[in-house]
Amino acid sequence: MLQLIYIFAFTIVAFLAIANLIRSLINLSSESQRLYPNNVSAQNSQSKGQTKTNQVAKKPLHPELLDAQGKIINEPLLVMRSVSVEDARQQLDSIYNSSPNKSDLEE
Repeated sequence: MLQLIYIFAFTIVAFLAIANLIRSLINLSSESQRLYPNNVSAQNSQSKGQTKTNQVAKKPLHPELLDAQGKIINEPLLVMRSVSVEDARQQLDSIYNSSPNKSDLEE
């Protein structure tokens, strides 16, 4: 009898988890299709007296590409430079040699 209760409880929890997963996927897909306002066009249209429907950008923008005021960031978010192993060793050696505790380590 106890095994049946466990199976029944597990089945309920599994259905709740699957329902939550489906709800999250639907929410994620609707958020990915959402259009974010473009503040540059919004300021221009407000000065011209146009309606709010023209304030929406033509393509969706990811929220990480917007700053705190909602403006588009025009700078690169991550710039990587290729460094050879020898250059990296030289830079690490120069940092190590210029450390203030270098004399304490040699003693």
